[in-house]
Amino acid sequence: MPRTLIRKNPSNFKTLPLFVEATPEGLTYQSIGMPLNFAQTLQRRRPVAVADTERFSLELANLGVSVRLTLHWQNREYWVLVRQRRQDRGDVVLKLISGYVPAHELNLPLLTAINEIAEECLLETPEGWLGGRFNDTWLPAPYASALHYREALPFRLTPLSGSARPVRSANLQLIERPRAYVHLPTASLQLIYDLRLDVPKEAKSLSLFHVDERLEGDQLVARLDRKRPDLYLMPLENGKPIGELFTLKRDQLIAASTRGLHLAESFASQEGWVVRDERIRWKDWLVKQGLVTQKPRREGLTNLHKKAMGLMRMVRGTLHK
Repeated sequence: MPRTLIRKNPSNFKTLPLFVEATPEGLTYQSIGMPLNFAQTLQRRRPVAVADTERFSLELANLGVSVRLTLHWQNREYWVLVRQRRQDRGDVVLKLISGYVPAHELNLPLLTAINEIAEECLLETPEGWLGGRFNDTWLPAPYASALHYREALPFRLTPLSGSARPVRSANLQLIERPRAYVHLPTASLQLIYDLRLDVPKEAKSLSLFHVDERLEGDQLVARLDRKRPDLYLMPLENGKPIGELFTLKRDQLIAASTRGLHLAESFASQEGWVVRDERIRWKDWLVKQGLVTQKPRREGLTNLHKKAMGLMRMVRGTLHK
């Protein structure tokens, strides 16, 4: 049975709408208006449009942040994906670890990204749950009241190389150089940080779990469900994905089904500073990455035609006997 880890009042969360200016050389955002709670933010996340994907000025509902997290474990590397039922969009996708940036962190979205890792990506060993460090800074332990965190053996987060095009919060350039895109269907600016998570070699019998907050009535509730770990690993070879998915339980990689799977919009095509899609099918993403070859549609018709002709020959042979 899922275990409740924490309950929050969603009205305590506040963010700010944005004004964004984009050029081929870079993107700048700054807050406008009054702080909004979660419900007010969702009301503003309505589709917007731009005439030029490289150069535009636009008001947006919010700033979101994601982490393309590369897990280094037992001398292999994996991208970390999490399963989410998106209540505001009525779908289920695999996505990067992500969240809304609160008003007080708009100038430091990296802090939000690090906190999201602490909240969404849980690493368990038989001796307890692992804490983490980013350089010399300890990550928060958001579920310390419900889970036992180990004081030793923290995992370590380090930044990887960032995007080529700069992003600025007002006059402040984000030195980690996250990838940025405006998601037109939700009128939001999204930043993606590249980070690496190193699991300590001494951490044995490791299991991974995803915990996400869901709005239930008038509360945000975070639960741990051991039957549905909801955290997936995509193996990399030479830094490139190989199109497989696994969960991790007690040091054992367990293959996960990809049937009917969709990935969130951060995996879809980006035009300039813009992403237009809500999601992308797993099969289409594999083709886009060159991991599989798209079969021509006529192949199915050709096979059907061959089967039909074979059946006709059988019928004719029967009639001539």
